[in-house]
Amino acid sequence: MNAKEWLKAAGVRALKTVAQTAIATIGVSALMTEVDWIAVASASILAGILSLLTSIAGLPELEKDDYYD
Repeated sequence: MNAKEWLKAAGVRALKTVAQTAIATIGVSALMTEVDWIAVASASILAGILSLLTSIAGLPELEKDDYYD
């Protein structure tokens, strides 16, 4: 695994996490009457950062040998 491959996989995973968090936060906020866009943005950014940090431990999608043995 090289750095470019890891950055691409970790970035894709982080973007998916950001999108999922934004959707969930908007949904919860909408139920509470008004969407707080600052809360949506901050929760989503934090989720993305946490996703990148978690990816340091390993990305299953890059550990192909485990799936083909």
